[in-house]
Amino acid sequence: MLEALQPTPEPGWVLTHDGYSVLTESAVESRFAFGNGFLGMRAARSVSRGPTWTSWLGYIRWSSWPRCYLAGLFDIPNTDPPVPALVPIADWCRVRVLLDDVPLLGHEGEILLGTRTLDMRRGALLSSWTHRTPADITVTARELRLLSLADRAAGLQLQRLSLDRDGVEVRIEATFGLAGLGMEPLRLEDNLGAWRTEGTGKSVAMMGAATLRLDGEQLRPERPFPLRSVWRWRSVAGQVAELDRLVAVARADAPDEDPVPHARAALERSRSLGWRGVLAAHEAAWSARWTAGGVEIEGDDELQRAVRFAVYHLTSAANPEDERVSIGARGLTGDAYFGHVFWDTEIYLLPFYTATWPEAARSLLMYRFHTLSGARAKAARSGYKGALYAWESADTGVETTPESVLGSDGKPVEILTGKMEHHISADVAYAVWQYWQATGDDDFFVRAGAEIVLETARFWASRAVPESDGRRHIRHVIGPDEYHEDVDDNAFTNMMARWNLARGLETVEMLRSRWPGRAAALEEKLELGSEELADWRDATERMATGLDPASGLYEQFAGFHALEALDVAAYAHHKVPIDVVIGRERTQGAQVVKQADVVALIALLPEAFPGAMAKINFHHYEPRCAHGSSLSAAMHALVAARLGNPEIALRYLRETAALDLDPDPNSAGGIRIAGLGGLWQAVVLGFGGIDLTGEAPRIDPHLPPGWQSLSFRICWRGRRIAVRVTGDTVGVGLVSGGAMEIVIAGKTCELEPGATVEVPR
Repeated sequence: MLEALQPTPEPGWVLTHDGYSVLTESAVESRFAFGNGFLGMRAARSVSRGPTWTSWLGYIRWSSWPRCYLAGLFDIPNTDPPVPALVPIADWCRVRVLLDDVPLLGHEGEILLGTRTLDMRRGALLSSWTHRTPADITVTARELRLLSLADRAAGLQLQRLSLDRDGVEVRIEATFGLAGLGMEPLRLEDNLGAWRTEGTGKSVAMMGAATLRLDGEQLRPERPFPLRSVWRWRSVAGQVAELDRLVAVARADAPDEDPVPHARAALERSRSLGWRGVLAAHEAAWSARWTAGGVEIEGDDELQRAVRFAVYHLTSAANPEDERVSIGARGLTGDAYFGHVFWDTEIYLLPFYTATWPEAARSLLMYRFHTLSGARAKAARSGYKGALYAWESADTGVETTPESVLGSDGKPVEILTGKMEHHISADVAYAVWQYWQATGDDDFFVRAGAEIVLETARFWASRAVPESDGRRHIRHVIGPDEYHEDVDDNAFTNMMARWNLARGLETVEMLRSRWPGRAAALEEKLELGSEELADWRDATERMATGLDPASGLYEQFAGFHALEALDVAAYAHHKVPIDVVIGRERTQGAQVVKQADVVALIALLPEAFPGAMAKINFHHYEPRCAHGSSLSAAMHALVAARLGNPEIALRYLRETAALDLDPDPNSAGGIRIAGLGGLWQAVVLGFGGIDLTGEAPRIDPHLPPGWQSLSFRICWRGRRIAVRVTGDTVGVGLVSGGAMEIVIAGKTCELEPGATVEVPR
């Protein structure tokens, strides 16, 4: 077991945190969280912490926030406003140690050593600690925890413990922490627990199997309560106790489904492998993912670590085996945003999965297909046709954004994003189209993607109203810049809507040409006729865009340039967002942007910015952005890298990297996974210059000064391609799949299986 508890020896693959502080503990638990897309667990200490429960006391702070999450397990808690939230499941790795009947607690005695290590290569959390108790007993322990990437229902815990004294009565309890579980119990047996959510009727089953050995000899456990194993012995100084625990989890989404057989089968799979087999399979699965999605930067250790951290969490968040769930704004690493899904997933995360893990990308898009009924219902309630996706979505696709919340003064504050931030529908359609272009997955597009594109296009045609000026306007919206609410003709929204409409028309023509049977069936199902399609063409042609042809500048929304000009840089030193510094009213009346808005449009629709227009718009809006969202800096880095501004791009890239890697980040509620997805995009799509949207992939890299090389792999229409960019050359190899063309630095090359081509830059 001791070898398994050793981290990967290369320092670039591990993150380490020493000591403990109440101010940073929750953030560390988020940063070092581990998961597999089905299960996620915060990196709370398993030993030496007391119990955790919900408290009304607002003047105390929990020193730890242990949580284990199960994707898709939503219920509506007793909150005001009542919104669906992820339900934490039992904390399956809690270990309680008692010495002479006195519990070992972190806040008593002295922690001589306390180190947590996130081993990103192996997808595991390692811990080592030495604790001297008030009774002068020194306990030394090491631990490994993981959630298997090879079998997503499985988890593993290994722990090795010794004392420095003879004759101490030792009691170890391996328990499932159940406090505050929030579900009604269905079954509680020796090694089995099953619970059901009270509101949604979903259920979860958990099973465990634990073994403890003293110097290699197995010790028989007591089982005083369900889901608790207890071992007792008298210590011998230096004697080693080794605990291994397997866990299995299953979810059922309907009241008449029983998750217990699935959990039992999963546990049997793990027991037949043994903990060594579970660990080996997990490590092999992670190795395969690193081969497919890893990024290597020579010449910048800081950003190498950051992009590796990003790929680690992106890999930990996805589950290609479950197309009924998506990835929330904090993944499965914290309670912030209740596990809700935003536009973050399609715009900031999907590019990574599409390029490196198409199976995961497809499952995330199928979640949007399965929630299409909720999007249709929202559009109808709002008086529109087609599909308007929820700004905040849980498991059903019904809008979960609260209509209002109580402000600090006790008065209700209206929340308008759920009512007005409509670009989400175009964002989903955009991700569908990007995925299909890059993968050639016709089955997905014909079966699901086309319907999403058509129904979102239908929404935009009904949303863009013809007016007397001859234009069609989209009024009363919120763009990505959420500092300005209830605006007209937001350029991002209108341009994405126009793009969506054009792709809807293209989809109809293509279905009729390539899949006439499906075209006829879908047009009949959607009652889509020639008159409506003509209206789509009209909306595409007459959409108000805010473009000034003379300057090449898009106005972010109607009237933006008439607002107060503000020197945003003068407020950059403040630790709080600019709207807090200058007040909400002044913010709304000023040319200050919360996050990439027109800049995001440059990234998504570069064809709308020909010639010098991209630079004109970027340099106009970049100094006006206050970056009040974790999504912002990465998008600026991506655009700056594509425009050949490495200094600006690197500055924003380092800002993005610092969000969850700083010693004291504000990430207690979970890591900001969209920022991590944006960081990958800035490196691979920006500096790497990858474009997968054409009939052949294009690579036009912009390697920044100081980087000796940049290496990564991408998938394209059933092929796997290895790319290595240096200061002088671009090398591309076809790792698997059939021969293909690729455009490298403007030169079209033939790629043969197993061969590599090298093109001077």
